[in-house]
Amino acid sequence: MLVICQELEEPVTRPGSGQVASRIAWLLAGLALILVTLGLVLEAANGPLRGPDDESWTLVALAAGLPVIGALVATHQPGNAIAWIFLGVGFASGLATFTYSYGLYAVVTNPGGLPFGTAAVWLGAWVWLLGFTPMVTFGLLLFPDGHLPSPRWRPILWAAVAGLLLRLASIFLPGPMGTSPSLPNPLGIPGARPLLLLADGIGAGLFAIAAVGSATSLVVRFRRAQGKQRQQLKWLAYAVAVLVATITISETTFPAAPAAAVVALAAVAFIPVAIGVAILRHQLFDIDRLINRTLVYGLLTASLGLVYAGAVLILGDLFGGIGGEPPSWAVAGITLAVAALFQPARRRIQAVVDRRFNRRKYNAAKTIEAFTSRLHDEIDLDTLTPELLAVVDQTMEPTRISLWLRPSQNGSSGTARSEAGPTTWAY
Repeated sequence: MLVICQELEEPVTRPGSGQVASRIAWLLAGLALILVTLGLVLEAANGPLRGPDDESWTLVALAAGLPVIGALVATHQPGNAIAWIFLGVGFASGLATFTYSYGLYAVVTNPGGLPFGTAAVWLGAWVWLLGFTPMVTFGLLLFPDGHLPSPRWRPILWAAVAGLLLRLASIFLPGPMGTSPSLPNPLGIPGARPLLLLADGIGAGLFAIAAVGSATSLVVRFRRAQGKQRQQLKWLAYAVAVLVATITISETTFPAAPAAAVVALAAVAFIPVAIGVAILRHQLFDIDRLINRTLVYGLLTASLGLVYAGAVLILGDLFGGIGGEPPSWAVAGITLAVAALFQPARRRIQAVVDRRFNRRKYNAAKTIEAFTSRLHDEIDLDTLTPELLAVVDQTMEPTRISLWLRPSQNGSSGTARSEAGPTTWAY
């Protein structure tokens, strides 16, 4: 019997102030969800809802997902800054959704129907910045443990802070604002427009630098990370890859279809979910297996789709002229041929993906295959035991291996070893 022992992580302990932090977190999450719900109600009162391709729906997706994930993380790890960044970004996104719809209703749809319409328009004109910029700067820079990769990344952090503050200087920009071109900024500073526009431009530049630096920090973390943190970073990378692939496929295949925008919003909402899983339950699912299956079946679907489309096109040209349709029996034959190619293609693509992206699994399979061949040529147990332990160590990398041999029942050489009990090898 082979026993493989691995070290278990200690459970996360909650400090004494954890309950207070949890209540505050869930209060902020609840307020964010209430704000986004009221915003959608007012949006419906303003007229037909905006199409799913409108950029404002991104704020709705963030306001619905980030606060809940942030509250969950704050409940289990109240000292993790990522939780409070999520809560802040989610609350700001919900507030931006609400103030936009409220101001539009109070100023345009039903002038004077609700109080503080001008204040809502003014607030909605800039609060959206707090629902976007911290996510792609502080959120990436501090993921997954809430700390900088090293003190050398502080300039990027300060660039993000300075960029956000300079962009927020636009709250004093004179002139029309937000949803009502005829409504002037009540806090606008006359004569300061050129200076404020310059500050906003510098802030945008600093934000771009901070965003690129924050994304680079993830790459640096991943190259240095091992074990738990590496798996957490894989979750985030997987979510971002799904978002990029979804948007790319949607824009190239059916750019004008509403379903494409809905799928893209779902991919945006998946990012906070993946981050929450990475921080709280990163061992609940095997991210390596998930990435592997996504690559395999994504490439398999694309390959078989291209084969089917090419065959239909060629047969259509042969039997119906250029641009014609092939006969039904030809389509049925192509379908059966593609179905027959499924398993061979899947095995081939699986091997290619393992060799390129999961080299450890590929090498492990080759090592086990070589050891299996060795078993056919060697029957001496004393010779095979070190090789068996070496194979297990190489393929599974446990912290400790123990091998117990059951005492022999026929009085052979195993009997001599078993007089004092089973023989044990440790590696």
